[in-house]
Amino acid sequence: MTKFSALSLVKNALTGHKGWTEQWPECEPKKEYDVIIVGAGGHGLGAAYYLAKEHGITNVAVIDKGWLGGGNTGRNTTIIRSNYLYDESARLFDHAVDMWQGLSQELNYNVMYSNRGCLMLAHNVHDVQSFQRHIHANRLNGVDNRWLTPEECKEYCPPVNIDKNARYPVMGGALQERAGTARHDAVAWGYARGAAARGVDIIQNCMVRAIRRGPDGAVMGVETDRGFIKAKKVAVSASGHNTMVMETAGVRLPLESMPLQALVSEPVKPCFPCVVMSNAVHAYCSQSDKGELVIGSGTDQYVSYSQRGGLPLIEHTIAAISEVFPIFNRMRMLRKWGGITDNTPDRSPIIGKTPVKNLYVNCGWGTGGFKATPGSAHLLAYTVAKDEPHPINAPFSLERFTTGRLIDEAAAAAVAH
Repeated sequence: MTKFSALSLVKNALTGHKGWTEQWPECEPKKEYDVIIVGAGGHGLGAAYYLAKEHGITNVAVIDKGWLGGGNTGRNTTIIRSNYLYDESARLFDHAVDMWQGLSQELNYNVMYSNRGCLMLAHNVHDVQSFQRHIHANRLNGVDNRWLTPEECKEYCPPVNIDKNARYPVMGGALQERAGTARHDAVAWGYARGAAARGVDIIQNCMVRAIRRGPDGAVMGVETDRGFIKAKKVAVSASGHNTMVMETAGVRLPLESMPLQALVSEPVKPCFPCVVMSNAVHAYCSQSDKGELVIGSGTDQYVSYSQRGGLPLIEHTIAAISEVFPIFNRMRMLRKWGGITDNTPDRSPIIGKTPVKNLYVNCGWGTGGFKATPGSAHLLAYTVAKDEPHPINAPFSLERFTTGRLIDEAAAAAVAH
């Protein structure tokens, strides 16, 4: 694997950039693996990378029905933050934020992580009380978060409208400065490159039809479009399709799959320095490196496996953005897309073992999967390698839905779903 550096860039520039090697090879499945990971998104590829790097398990295959990073990893708004309310969530997402800081250096691949900060606007008394509660809880957990006055919000993000007579008056905001954004596809490519260099097979365009179990009930392997592949352990990280894959193993998951839409505007010069989110307005916004405004909203209010979503929600989101940022009223939208989110009743993920021996699952991230990518991948790899959860993901077991020890982060996504 070529090491990226200024020297390698200059060297290849002098030879017409003809010396670069492929980032990862096209692989045909072997007959047997120690671990098979279903889903070649950031979480699945990252788990394979950490299995090889930290646990010495290199006989691993990552299998996807489509192309690498073509699911929710490539269909999100790239926001990264950890200002969640409950102790368990704060530890989980702050573990991910800690890993984001040095991920480009770790992978020797520029994931374009930007510490630009995330500002969550308060528009009513309930918002003010809720966000200040979050701030106090975050500080107790060592997570950075602080309160800003309306004037300080305007100073931090000049396009924000703080007119007191506005439809959504800004009464303040909660700012996490360690939050930011990253390039979603670069994250998948970086993990794929690192995993492949350590012997992991990445198998694209190969649908997993079923998980096969042996006479003792334990996992034997997976049935795919290219035949049966034997495996000692199987981990499923297939986002909105987790329920379909796990059902073939006889495991029911407490999930609902819903579309989540996003859109981008025409590009403009840099004018939006951070990420801004709002509960009451039901929208969030940042600016990409290309100058586009990246805009997101809440999930569509129906269960679906569609990657399109409905137009009424987009219309509502654009109207809300125009209210809070009047400077953008006349901008044109270029394109929109959707992803399939898998949502748990308590809007917190499931990372851990299942009732089936040697079968593991990473699911239920709802609208917050991208921000957790390195942390989730790291913890999933630990759980698969050790056959026990890491202390950070132990509370996020499937069993919590029978014991009642839920982690209710229903409002944590800054959208009311």
